[in-house]
Amino acid sequence: MSQSESAAKSDFMSLANQFLMAMPAQNSDLFEGGVIYVCEHSDQGALGLLLNRPTDLSVQTLLERLDLEIKETHPDGTVFYGGPVQTDRGFVLHSPVGNYRSSVVLGDLALTTSRDVLEDIAQGKGPEKVFISLGYSGWNAGQLEQEMADNAWLNVDAEWSVIFDKPIAERYTAALALLGIEPSSLSGEAGHA
Repeated sequence: MSQSESAAKSDFMSLANQFLMAMPAQNSDLFEGGVIYVCEHSDQGALGLLLNRPTDLSVQTLLERLDLEIKETHPDGTVFYGGPVQTDRGFVLHSPVGNYRSSVVLGDLALTTSRDVLEDIAQGKGPEKVFISLGYSGWNAGQLEQEMADNAWLNVDAEWSVIFDKPIAERYTAALALLGIEPSSLSGEAGHA
């Protein structure tokens, strides 16, 4: 590893366990007004879930389509569009951390992609707090860092109540409020000192 690569690696700041809030200059309809929970971020890239893009699929319907035996109904549960990558795959962000086959522990939360967590949810013995998405938002090495430098996102430490307790339409505003910012005060112009 060269000296410049070593210096760049030591300057790396992970955005894992943070929210990204799209700035008005974000040039993607998908992410406009979006708030993302960053699950993983390393010098190899990042993975996050878009928290405020509901699909028309309910948790109940998802469980039925997977032919799971349902003992507890979930009429109000919504399945979200987590991002444009692997939209045919489910991602379950949950608390508490369980003992599932394919979980990645994210502090007090876990991200699980195996069917066993959905089986527990169908049986009424799944995690207390659950966010289910199809697909995820992903960045290649250095891509998220460049987007941050280009003023595409604001970031703040994540607060679980925004993910699990806030109504969908209020999540963006609630995440910005963690920084003391109102959406109307944001500008699409980038500024650098």
